[in-house]
Amino acid sequence: MNTTMTVQLPTDTLLKLIEKLRRRGGSQDISEAMTHALECWLEATARFAPGADPEGLHGYQWKSLFLPEGTILKSWSYGENNYARVEGDKIIHNGRVVSPNQFAQSFARSTRNAWQDLFIRRPGDKTFKIACRLRDELIAASKTPAPTLATTAMKSPAAGLPLSAASAPALPAPSASAPPRSTDPAPGWDLPERRKFRYRLEDVAY
Repeated sequence: MNTTMTVQLPTDTLLKLIEKLRRRGGSQDISEAMTHALECWLEATARFAPGADPEGLHGYQWKSLFLPEGTILKSWSYGENNYARVEGDKIIHNGRVVSPNQFAQSFARSTRNAWQDLFIRRPGDKTFKIACRLRDELIAASKTPAPTLATTAMKSPAAGLPLSAASAPALPAPSASAPPRSTDPAPGWDLPERRKFRYRLEDVAY
């Protein structure tokens, strides 16, 4: 069942809608198009928690970690959970502005590390995560992977050669002016006086 009511719409917006429907073709029912646009808008805003900033313009910058508006901070202390909330650009706990460290120390009887004590749930998160884990995930995502050996070899001009051929230093080419090496035996190498000084290996070793 449809409800009929009168709403005010700027003329420029109405003309843009009519032109868009004309370009798309098919059904050009303005009421149907406006209903679809409202449903998309309601679905988009429903993804964020109440009080969250859909545009991501507000939030608290905690070192390298950004906490958008609507983020919940939880601190467990002596069997009791304590909560703070990011409102605008500040963290609010019991009506007063606090820093993450101040919130972590509020219920402790000893010094605490806020990164290892606070649990964070940002708008869109299903569960709480410890702050140090979110920080480590952010650092890991920002690091660029180092080039591997295979990637370096692919970029090398000698990548198509075997590893031994690619890494071995190039030997100098023989000079064209050098005379060829003689393989003929020198005179006198088979004379008896040269043969008589030969010994067997076993006679020398023992």
